[in-house]
Amino acid sequence: MGKIRDIWNGENRSFVRFAVVATALFLVLAGFVLPNSLYRWARSKAELHRQNRQIEMYRKEIGEMDKKLNKLSHDKDTLEQFAREQYGFAAPGDDVYLLK
Repeated sequence: MGKIRDIWNGENRSFVRFAVVATALFLVLAGFVLPNSLYRWARSKAELHRQNRQIEMYRKEIGEMDKKLNKLSHDKDTLEQFAREQYGFAAPGDDVYLLK
């Protein structure tokens, strides 16, 4: 620690202090203030990661819907069951009770 104190208080102290202040100012600018700052890069990376997870979730959901649509369009019994459950359709002669 003594060497640092000697450099800080030595004969070139004005240059050393200027260099320290300039370096600190550069780090603050590069880290937080400038348009391409490290903070904004990190925030953008987190946003990109969140959006990629959302894309994967939507792809899975679309895949499940495609399977369901394929099943409904090719299987009459499944289509009839879907219509009864979702829309309250009934075959002639069926007793229907809707509970809400």
